[in-house]
Amino acid sequence: MLRLQNVILEMVAKGEALKSTTDRLCIEIEKRLPGVVCSILWVDQNGLLHPLSGPSLSEAYSASIEGMAIGPMVGSCGSAAYLGVPVVVTNIEADPRWAEFKELALRQNLKACWSCPICNERNRVVGTFAFYYHETRGPTPEEQAVVDTCVHLCAIALERHEQVFERERRASIDALTELQNRASFDATLSSLTCDQPGTWALLLLDLDNLKIVNDTFGHRAGDDLLRATATKLGEAASPHVAFRIGGDEFAVLIRDSQTFATIERIAQRVRDSVAQPANCDTHVIVPAATIGAAIVSADDKSPESVRRNADLALYHAKETARGGVVHHSPHLATTITRRDAAIRHVAAALVDQRIDAYYQPIVRLDTRTIVGVEALCRLITENGDIIPAASFHEATSDLRIASQLTNRMLKIIASDVRKWLDLGIPFQHVGVNVSSADFHSGKLCGQLIEVFEEHEVSPEHVIVEVTESVYMMRQDDIVPRAIHDMRAKGLRIALDDFGTGFASLTHLLTVPVDAIKIDKSFTDRLTPGDPSSVIVEGLISIAQKLGIRVVAEGVETENQASQLSAFGCALGQGYLFSRAVHRDVATALLFHRAQKPSDMPGQIAPDVRVPAA
Repeated sequence: MLRLQNVILEMVAKGEALKSTTDRLCIEIEKRLPGVVCSILWVDQNGLLHPLSGPSLSEAYSASIEGMAIGPMVGSCGSAAYLGVPVVVTNIEADPRWAEFKELALRQNLKACWSCPICNERNRVVGTFAFYYHETRGPTPEEQAVVDTCVHLCAIALERHEQVFERERRASIDALTELQNRASFDATLSSLTCDQPGTWALLLLDLDNLKIVNDTFGHRAGDDLLRATATKLGEAASPHVAFRIGGDEFAVLIRDSQTFATIERIAQRVRDSVAQPANCDTHVIVPAATIGAAIVSADDKSPESVRRNADLALYHAKETARGGVVHHSPHLATTITRRDAAIRHVAAALVDQRIDAYYQPIVRLDTRTIVGVEALCRLITENGDIIPAASFHEATSDLRIASQLTNRMLKIIASDVRKWLDLGIPFQHVGVNVSSADFHSGKLCGQLIEVFEEHEVSPEHVIVEVTESVYMMRQDDIVPRAIHDMRAKGLRIALDDFGTGFASLTHLLTVPVDAIKIDKSFTDRLTPGDPSSVIVEGLISIAQKLGIRVVAEGVETENQASQLSAFGCALGQGYLFSRAVHRDVATALLFHRAQKPSDMPGQIAPDVRVPAA
């Protein structure tokens, strides 16, 4: 026994694999004690049994034990592990502790079993060492002496294994969040293949507001936010694996034969779960996360290709759908390239001061007098061509570019309005378009007031036009709060492109506006019998009862203008009256067609004093 003990200790000291060490122990014991069948089980921290060594036991028998929970009536080994004391069963067929498990043992001609718990230095049961017998009997004194030695050897081997396992686990676990870390992610990803499209997918998630939390509340709150996000991410992604791969970056690896059907559900579940409020160092913070998703496809030659696709989707999501989920598609790279080109062109135009404002009149449908104008952004190319905003709108997804565009446009508009007022034109209002980036800067209201006050233009001359898609981004209360602040300062709000998204008049009860602008897509279909006619007439009627002015956009024919008038719509905008024109042409139009102060029932803004020329 001393020789065997030295052999096992040497194997442990050399770092031999645990199973090789315990297999050797079992084989040597069975040679020494004929008629004994040796078994060693490992008990994990959740109290589940895992076969480690049992060279004389069948694979079916060992498999039946795998993952079984320990308990007072779970055979000899499960009971010994649960109770922490040796359990001797001299007759498996008759012992109640084997009632649920005896059939498989008896088929192996195993009639008795003696099991002893293996404890670590902290006295936690980490395994069991058992002798099975082919006859009904208990252990002999010699066998008891052998088992005492074997249990001690197993405890040493398992203790070392746990230490190695813990070191390896810690090397693959993020210390802050307890999720698997970047090294584990890279290793797991590199082990995958792309042979079968749709068999796995990747979600990449960025926590958008970590820097703000760190800067505002401190890094302790930021760490709490990361931990809370990791916990919710792990739960929402289960049974799939979540990783923390960077400061505010996370990943979820989805392995599912039905990935195409699964990924959307999991992505939405992850996003909704992560977005729940979290307690962070006494502060309640709502995490904001953006997700990019990619599924392995026939075009992917390596796992790194799928990762790049997920990165592209995440980049696109952060630029265009922050807080949402974007799935990779073959055309996404082209879209990103086009947007980057638009950003570069607009940035160059801003530096060269080739961004200008053009103005499209808003008129009374009955008198055709001008009651206001909408300012529209135009880019002047180096060749002198005039490019409408729709051609470079993708550039506004860049927060810096969007802010610079708005700032330049406001200064131009305020300067032009000041000149019109100084000329004695009975000017009523100008519509100013703003983007979602302007709202999320948190400075929009102050910026508007500051620029127009600098040019001595009353805020009552200004109508801020908010598109329906921006108006409906209300999950974080930024837009409603900004609208409330602007109206409190005397600015007016118009809901632009009404009818193109998901807004409804019921939302106007909680976040009121002063005007709605019916989208051109409805105006285009104003023909007898078309459902659009019924919708437009209903909208106009309801808006009037709510005290909200209505402007019809895209009016191009007299028939459209007549039908709108018949529905009760007072104001229109479109090519029938004028295209968007340069300030010089707009000045001439206002001189000849601006509505006089004595006749202003169609105005959007209230009566204001018009300064003398």
